[in-house]
Amino acid sequence: MSGALASFVPVERPTPSPAFSLSAVTKTYQMGEVQVHALRGIDLALHAGELVVLLGASGSGKSTLLNIVGGLDTPTSGRVLYGDQDLSAADDRALTEYRRDHVGFVFQFYNLVPTLTAVENVALVTDIAKRPFTPAEALELVGMAGRRDHFPSQLSGGEQQRVAIARAIAKRPDVLLCDEPTGALDVTTGKMVLAAIAAVNQTLGTTTVLITHNAAIAAMADRVLQLADGQIVSDQRNARRAVPDALVW
Repeated sequence: MSGALASFVPVERPTPSPAFSLSAVTKTYQMGEVQVHALRGIDLALHAGELVVLLGASGSGKSTLLNIVGGLDTPTSGRVLYGDQDLSAADDRALTEYRRDHVGFVFQFYNLVPTLTAVENVALVTDIAKRPFTPAEALELVGMAGRRDHFPSQLSGGEQQRVAIARAIAKRPDVLLCDEPTGALDVTTGKMVLAAIAAVNQTLGTTTVLITHNAAIAAMADRVLQLADGQIVSDQRNARRAVPDALVW
């Protein structure tokens, strides 16, 4: 790998200021006659520039929490502050602007447009962002500059995911939210994708939250949150971040 990835090394950093403050956040879904309590009174501060891993079994509330932080969903009760912006009280227009201007999303499946090249897929974001990287710069950050003119069908799964990361970061987001970004990848390819995410976090200072079922990935984080039954049951800070390539799965 080249560019920012090649120079990635473990870092130790002081705890920065809060970017998000969540207070008594709940989320309840109505499924027919049954109420599903996805989140049960979450109190949490997420700090600017840190890389946080969310662990937990399916149904523990990880994706619901990520969606609320990302402005894709709103809490049933409680308060969510991003800086001084109250996301829990924001209307649809304000949440759309928040997502457009501040948040990049990376999901398990890449959602690339198959008829567009890598650089063209990234340009879909840069064409509408306020202060974007060029598509070439975004691809360089994730080690994909040499594949810029390839179509998704010409790329491996890991390469497609790195293009998806480039697309997510091209608008210079303050927040990067990753929902099982290695879930469809083998171990070797998954480590390359994690290295790209870690390099983006280190290089851009982007507040990064990553959902995974794989507890081994927790070693690359500044902080690890364990969720169960809609509650945070553990909140631990790593003294030192591990290089993703060195993770033992």
